[in-house]
Amino acid sequence: MPSEPAPSSSAARLQRISDWLFQTALPFWAERGMDPVHGGFYERLNLDGTPDIDCARRVRVQARQIYVFAHAARLGWRGPAEQIVEAGFEFVTHRAWCDDGGWAHMLSPQGAIADPTRDAYDHAFVLLAMAWAYRALGRHDPITWAERTLEFLDAEISDERHGGYLEGLPPKTPRRQNPHMHLLEAMLALLEATGEDAYADRAHDLVDLFRRRFFDAKSGVLQEYFEADWSPVQGETGAIVEPGHHYEWVWLLWRYEQATGELMGDYMERLYDFAERAAVGPYGFALDAVTRDGAPAKATRRLWPQTEALKASLAMTASGRRDASARIDSLIDGIFDIYIRDDPPGAWTDVIDDVSGRPAVDHIPASIPYHIMSAFSETLRVLER
Repeated sequence: MPSEPAPSSSAARLQRISDWLFQTALPFWAERGMDPVHGGFYERLNLDGTPDIDCARRVRVQARQIYVFAHAARLGWRGPAEQIVEAGFEFVTHRAWCDDGGWAHMLSPQGAIADPTRDAYDHAFVLLAMAWAYRALGRHDPITWAERTLEFLDAEISDERHGGYLEGLPPKTPRRQNPHMHLLEAMLALLEATGEDAYADRAHDLVDLFRRRFFDAKSGVLQEYFEADWSPVQGETGAIVEPGHHYEWVWLLWRYEQATGELMGDYMERLYDFAERAAVGPYGFALDAVTRDGAPAKATRRLWPQTEALKASLAMTASGRRDASARIDSLIDGIFDIYIRDDPPGAWTDVIDDVSGRPAVDHIPASIPYHIMSAFSETLRVLER
């Protein structure tokens, strides 16, 4: 854990974030996270910071890492961000697109397609990566790939009868809100990158699905799992909800509001209030899963829900709906005090056991830099303006 004391001011916290992100984390992942032999990004690192070279690679993680370094380029990081984005873009487009269309789910450690399942969640992150690669590289071909991806989703995975998208090919249940949440994120990123109204229209459709299907207006809860017709799954599975996803929707609805002018405050407040009621401990960390009445359902606290709580608190404060300044400070301190690691510098503990308070990990997943970059860049953007 970090040895220095917690900062005493918001300015010091922002400096702490900037120093760690640009001087420690990004150089670490630029050096350790890329495969110099087979190309692309490693799926995960061992706890000592060495790559797990034998681990298969999810395409969504490849896409997330493209996003991370593309965003770093836009923020002015002085490392080789554009070269990394270029290498990641070339690797994904040459290795992960299936002959019959769509992005494969999994690649082998050598970069061959290992699982050709077309997963809607994966496609959402490829779309996000293409939006940011377009901004970082200044070339149109990432947008061409984004449009090709959307054409595949519309033709093969779209559910014209009930709305939204299937889980993927082959279809399966339960259906989840989660891929649609990230498709909204991708549409907002494509809209911001291109200014094309078609992406705003798609974002509107996804928000409409959130209103009609995902959000339980009676309880103020974001439902996670659904039958094929979008009716909520019953029983134990249907009772489980994730505070982290409540926080993510708060931030996304705020960004949607900024992009379209459509007020989303009531939804934001109710989602935020539910997630905050389920926050625990001295830093108000979110549990990974709770029941619909807020009782713990999983005795673990991953890092990513805490980064999403930070983004949601920024959204509530910046939108004028809640002064969450103290909450923001506490989350920043907690993330550094509990999750960020000095050994190796630039890494973190992904999971904390809520009973013992100790790490419950045996690796460092490369899926998490996306969450950290999103949260820390948003903190710098909102609080420095």
